[in-house]
Amino acid sequence: MSEETWKTQYKQWKKLKPYQIKLIDDGPKSQSQAWLLNSMWCEWMDLKRINVSETFNKGASSWTDPWE
Repeated sequence: MSEETWKTQYKQWKKLKPYQIKLIDDGPKSQSQAWLLNSMWCEWMDLKRINVSETFNKGASSWTDPWE
């Protein structure tokens, strides 16, 4: 997966503020911006896991309801 893939997906999945979009597009210019960009990448990883697990669960044929 390329670096551009996570950036594109993250911008599609989240409503971002203009400074966040600029940071993703232009890259960090300071340590604090690098921390913010890393935080966004970590959030993208969490969102990706959720999306992958939802897709997997929809396709599962042997799911049982835990409340039954």
